[in-house]
Amino acid sequence: MSRDTALVTADWVEEHLNDENIVLIEVDEDTEAYDKGHIPTAIKIDWTKDLKDGVRHDFISKERLEQLLSERGVGNDDTIVFYGGNNNWFAAYAYWFLKYYGHENVRLLGRGRKKWERVSPGLAHEVP
Repeated sequence: MSRDTALVTADWVEEHLNDENIVLIEVDEDTEAYDKGHIPTAIKIDWTKDLKDGVRHDFISKERLEQLLSERGVGNDDTIVFYGGNNNWFAAYAYWFLKYYGHENVRLLGRGRKKWERVSPGLAHEVP
């Protein structure tokens, strides 16, 4: 793995917003940030509710992760691009979480949500 395969730029995301097999997922330390505006087509994963086991202080199981992603319309062949605030803090958590469970097509938006807000055409409020 290298920086070139782990990160994508805001320009790259903008160019691929409508690609069928690219899924943007916001995972933010501020779990309400997505609702205030997000990258168009992005879906939300709430790290406090979706990625933490409700009983044990641990990750959810691989089976529960597969179910979660399937419910959100994410397939095995999709490339997932995570982003979030606070320099991708929880987006990176989700990135490594998927890598841990064997999903190879995972990327991070370099510089996260702040970079997108500075250089992009804007945030969306529609939930895909």
